[in-house]
Amino acid sequence: MDLGLKGRVALVLGGSQGIGRAAALGFAREGASVALCGRDPDRLEAARTALEATGAPVLAVRADVGDPADVERLVGETVAAFGTIHVLVNNAAGPRPGRFDTLDGADWEAAFRLTLMSAVNATNAALSHMRRQGWGRIVTISSYSVKQPIGELMLSNSLRLGALGWAKTMATQLAAEGILVNTVCPGWTATDRMTQVVGARAAAQGQSSDEAAAGIAAGIPLGRFARPEEIADLVVFLGSDRASYITGTAIPVDGGIVQAAL
Repeated sequence: MDLGLKGRVALVLGGSQGIGRAAALGFAREGASVALCGRDPDRLEAARTALEATGAPVLAVRADVGDPADVERLVGETVAAFGTIHVLVNNAAGPRPGRFDTLDGADWEAAFRLTLMSAVNATNAALSHMRRQGWGRIVTISSYSVKQPIGELMLSNSLRLGALGWAKTMATQLAAEGILVNTVCPGWTATDRMTQVVGARAAAQGQSSDEAAAGIAAGIPLGRFARPEEIADLVVFLGSDRASYITGTAIPVDGGIVQAAL
């Protein structure tokens, strides 16, 4: 299937590792020009090298998506390099695990900046370019916790719902301009973030990390964790011409773990 991404420009926040890197690589393989960012220079360079091996034009920018000035600079450098932005993938590291009584005001403020405001700031910076061309795709990578809260992820459960409400409202406001807005909700995925969350669960339950991971996998109908590429495939599709009648959705890619019918 031709996704119609040749010649498009995709900007992937947090694209140096995990699901973000897999999504950036997916866009590159489809023929898009790809800009990505990350905070770790070694990981960012490794991701750039992997993307360039596809033959796609690549821009790798060291930036912190939780810093509004960095986000503004990232968008500016992307447009300077490629002329515009067609696809924006809002992706950030998840806020730290914790129960309500283990979190303080600074934790909540940091989660707000990272989980909600990173998407708001990036979209605000990129939106004028999408409006000018009358075409755009905004995809936010969230978590299945928006459908079914996860016990030790108080910050994620709370702030990701705010980001979901923002995305749904934006989808309604931008649809007439040809700009589609969707949210992807991964389940347990084999990334550094999963290792962090599994470790927190293991500590809370007095288990080893292997025991905690096995318990989580046993509760997933498919019986395993996702590969980052399995999440990225949906992200790339939603960023394409083929997703021309999909907007305002929140789609779980979770191996069946969410038990709700809708």
